[in-house]
Amino acid sequence: MSRCKKVVVTLIAAIMFVTLSPLASNKTEAASATVGEIITAYGKKFMGVPYVFGGTTPKGFDCSGFTQYIFKNAAGISLPRTAEQQYNVGKAVSKSDLQPGDLIFYANTYKKGISHVGVYAGNNQVLNATSSSGITLVSMNNSYWGPKYAGAKRVITDQNWFVDVAKSDVSYAAIKSLTEQEVIAGFDNLQFRPDAKVTRGQAAAIINRVLGMTPNQISHFRDVGASYYFAKDIAAMKESGIIKGYSDGTFRAGAEMTRDEMASIIKRAFNMTPTQSAAASVKYTDIRSTHWAYDGIIAIASSDRTGYYAGTKYNGTKDATREAFAVAIYNAMK
Repeated sequence: MSRCKKVVVTLIAAIMFVTLSPLASNKTEAASATVGEIITAYGKKFMGVPYVFGGTTPKGFDCSGFTQYIFKNAAGISLPRTAEQQYNVGKAVSKSDLQPGDLIFYANTYKKGISHVGVYAGNNQVLNATSSSGITLVSMNNSYWGPKYAGAKRVITDQNWFVDVAKSDVSYAAIKSLTEQEVIAGFDNLQFRPDAKVTRGQAAAIINRVLGMTPNQISHFRDVGASYYFAKDIAAMKESGIIKGYSDGTFRAGAEMTRDEMASIIKRAFNMTPTQSAAASVKYTDIRSTHWAYDGIIAIASSDRTGYYAGTKYNGTKDATREAFAVAIYNAMK
């Protein structure tokens, strides 16, 4: 196990959406930071943490333990344990093409061959775990480290993709499609927050981003002023009968919705009419044909091409998440 024993170097990074607006462009938000910058910012939080040979936690890191920790916790990227092993992953990049988040390798420090790793932090500096100063920034031109430079590797395949949505996730295709079409957006620091809840106002905006309806008037509800961010979308949902208000004259834009409510709304929005054969293909054990949202649930489940809604339970009383909503919209659009 190559663990960077002698004088060793450092690494990595840290992690909102205007009122959670699903109308803003993800690319615009993403411009605030790349995945590599997020990783390096997160890593800088550990500046001064002592060097510990074999250390893999904030109590003490060795070089590869540090890079492994920050890549995983800041961006969900798994790296091998040792510097030698990390050198064998990713794509080689030249010094002139370095970007924040690239792994920087050194050779012949406490042993021959690849023996130390850090992360490029920009401005000709490397964040790494050194035995003398713990987690610190070291210049690429440092008199000790400079001559021992052995190359750089890039393991971040998409600098502008969400750090909390893996390409292996069943919802990946849906989220990617909707963000590219600017139907739904992410948050600052490249987070999509798939588990965040969807509000009624956000649902109105997301759906109307697809349908593009223009309301006849804006003021339908006493709790939605004309200047409210989602006012036009909410008015369009009201006039089309897709999302209705309450008997007290309110819309309650900030209220969260259940998966049952989501299914009913999406069915109405996209005129989804499931067939008997579609209903027969759905094997949920927690709903019956007499359920008020039955047709919507069947429509969502039977149109699902991602596998997200597979299984034997729908869990309709649980809150609808951004991930669940994105997948349902994606399927309905197709």
